[in-house]
Amino acid sequence: MALLPCLNEAAAVGRVVAAVREFVDCVLVVDDGSSDGTSDVARAAGAEVIRHPTPMGKGFALAAGLDRAREREFAWVLTLDGDGQHAPADIPRFFQAAEAGGAALVVGNRMVAAHSMPVIRRWVNRWMSRRLSRLAGQDLPDSQCGFRLIRVDVWNRLGLHTRHFEIESEMLMGFVRAGQVVAFVPVQVIYKTEQSKIHPWRDTIRWFRWFRSARRSDEQ
Repeated sequence: MALLPCLNEAAAVGRVVAAVREFVDCVLVVDDGSSDGTSDVARAAGAEVIRHPTPMGKGFALAAGLDRAREREFAWVLTLDGDGQHAPADIPRFFQAAEAGGAALVVGNRMVAAHSMPVIRRWVNRWMSRRLSRLAGQDLPDSQCGFRLIRVDVWNRLGLHTRHFEIESEMLMGFVRAGQVVAFVPVQVIYKTEQSKIHPWRDTIRWFRWFRSARRSDEQ
């Protein structure tokens, strides 16, 4: 199953769903309270849709989608954004990496072409990735990429709880602490005119709160 958490992505989600369906039969869009017709466009493109009446956060949307995958007994879920920032042509790399190395979590690595990323995003990603790498005791080159292949049974055992963008970091640390293999594969870097859904101050504060809690947990 492919899982796309979306908020107001009507302009792009249709073509993303169509492109993903060339590689993955089942596409699930979790519409996190959109006001622009995202759900209708996704359904018209062939996706199954879960719609939240109000925005609940990316982590909440991912959890809802992974719960549906568990109910339908999917072993793997591929997550990617609905705004077109992730290239569906890269999807085979994720399955190849999981098969070759036994990884339970495969993450896209945009840093192989970091010069193509907006400067602020590149700087923030590197800063966060360095800190998470130290905490994990292993190299996590692109800790914030949402293009991921997740083994559902492992996810179910972790009990992750964050409900916003800090889910990317919590997920990585959860798999590492569980002794699971985490692999990274190079992916294309695509930035157009889309607006990030990250709230600079609010989501930064949430991330620091999560990071402090994660660090304290390791120190105990």
